[in-house]
Amino acid sequence: MAKVFVIDDEAGLRRVIARALQDAGHAVSVHEHGRHAIDRIEQERPDLLITDIFMPEMEGLETIRRARQLRPQMPVIAMSGYSDEQGDYLAIAEKFGADATLRKPFSLAELVQLVARLLSQS
Repeated sequence: MAKVFVIDDEAGLRRVIARALQDAGHAVSVHEHGRHAIDRIEQERPDLLITDIFMPEMEGLETIRRARQLRPQMPVIAMSGYSDEQGDYLAIAEKFGADATLRKPFSLAELVQLVARLLSQS
């Protein structure tokens, strides 16, 4: 059983993702923004982090950067449904250290498979 942090400012999405990962046998800790999650990484030492890109308090790119400083080997998944003329934020998330990305909307099966794959590689 792996410990997974899920960070998203949408409460409904946090609940759905948490339930799917719990059903797959993982312990899940949910956070509504990156600042709270970063504060908890040192104490809880998650095995994998899933973060949205656009959130209040601390956005996902900064969350990824700080998580990489604290736990360099921890797999990170970035998710977002947002894109604009400035660029593809999921591609930018990979440059900040995300191991994988998911474009919203995605299927829960896709998420669970990706989590399993990344955990097996770490």
